[in-house]
Amino acid sequence: MNDDHVDTNAAAAALREVFAVDVTAAIGQCAGCGRTGAMAETHLYNRAPGLVGRCPGCDAVLFRVVRAPGRAWLDLRGVTCLEIALPEDL
Repeated sequence: MNDDHVDTNAAAAALREVFAVDVTAAIGQCAGCGRTGAMAETHLYNRAPGLVGRCPGCDAVLFRVVRAPGRAWLDLRGVTCLEIALPEDL
């Protein structure tokens, strides 16, 4: 594992376009090792056609986000669940 990742908060804007909440604040569970933690703790790699978030525990891919004009693709298969805090007044 190397240290050329950037802070996952750099993905907040791309993820916010798909979700109505800041997913980096959500608690996720890694499908690979079972680690549970804030999505903001993932290691984000942005030197590909999209963004790749990896588990800081086992380096498994948690999510991928790829954008094109007018659309986005989101792959969350590495996350078994997301716990998202919602505003009280929904």
